[in-house]
Amino acid sequence: MPPFGFATAGQIRFGRGVLAEAAPFAASARRVLLLRSASVAQAGDLARALPGDVLDMVARGEPDLPQLEATLAQARAFGPDLIVAIGGGAIIDHGKALAALVPAPHGAMRYLEVVGEGQPLDAAPLPLIAIPTTAGTGAEVTRNAVIGVPQAGRKVSLRDPRLYPALALVDPDLLESCPRGVTLASGLDAITQVIEPFICARANPMTDALCRDAIPRGLHALHRLMDHGESAAWDDMALTSLYGGLALANAGLGAVHGFAGVIGGRTGAAHGAICGALLVPVLRANRAAAAPETEAAQRMDWVIARITDEFGGLSDFHAWAQGHGLQRVSALGVQPDQHAELAREARLSSSYKANPVDLSLDDLAAILSAA
Repeated sequence: MPPFGFATAGQIRFGRGVLAEAAPFAASARRVLLLRSASVAQAGDLARALPGDVLDMVARGEPDLPQLEATLAQARAFGPDLIVAIGGGAIIDHGKALAALVPAPHGAMRYLEVVGEGQPLDAAPLPLIAIPTTAGTGAEVTRNAVIGVPQAGRKVSLRDPRLYPALALVDPDLLESCPRGVTLASGLDAITQVIEPFICARANPMTDALCRDAIPRGLHALHRLMDHGESAAWDDMALTSLYGGLALANAGLGAVHGFAGVIGGRTGAAHGAICGALLVPVLRANRAAAAPETEAAQRMDWVIARITDEFGGLSDFHAWAQGHGLQRVSALGVQPDQHAELAREARLSSSYKANPVDLSLDDLAAILSAA
């Protein structure tokens, strides 16, 4: 068995009501920066419960470099010793970026991958409490922050082994008010993030254990949420998202996320919507390129069997998602004359490096045509 490692947030607390644990954890902090999305009803109560001086900041949308630089200036002026981020994956990524950069002696471009210098952080990040209000990215247990860089037309990561949150609070109660469109897109992202680490070239026994549980769990939960609105399914969806974050941080991803970064940076389309549109076409392309009887082929066959158990087949799954509003990539802003360039950029991305097979540029362009 090849050597492997496993790292994650300092503490993880899961279950309905664990939001109440944020304030006691923060008890020793003197100055707390609370970063939240405007739509989180519980954020006001959380702000009042936090100790010391609290800077309550609202962020909107997926973070890009200009927005990050503006909030960073405010955060440095305030001088927090703890950051609390409550919202979707974009808010948590924004909070992680602030945790990394407030103590840092340089600006973001020194540390951003691909478009920046990609240097390690010069100073330890501030402690962060991450509280997700969507079930999708698993950002509460990863060590990177995804930031859009409009001038480069890319989404790239600020990454450091010390960037795992000090505390991740995953409370399914916070998900109940999630809009249906967000439920679908974030749920498909969560499912993608347990499928890609399971079939990727860097899978290991610990991430396999998480993904084998989460793949059927997440498929069934999303089916129940979208078709029947079952409140109890949020627990399984939240757990799937958490497992996805744990798995991708300790194994890898693949072509879906290789595309997602470049398409999201180019078009501004929501990350989950991109992943949802690409999941089935990428699975088909990877399976077609996998040599028979290999472990990669066997793993993909197992995933396809679980999708078939829940939805009847890959085509049925894709049609079901489209019936609930999933758009094609063309509707997300991807034009046919961009396919070749996007394929080249995706192939060079850090996420693509763990793809289970090496797809050609023609294969990658064909995925975009099928999606």
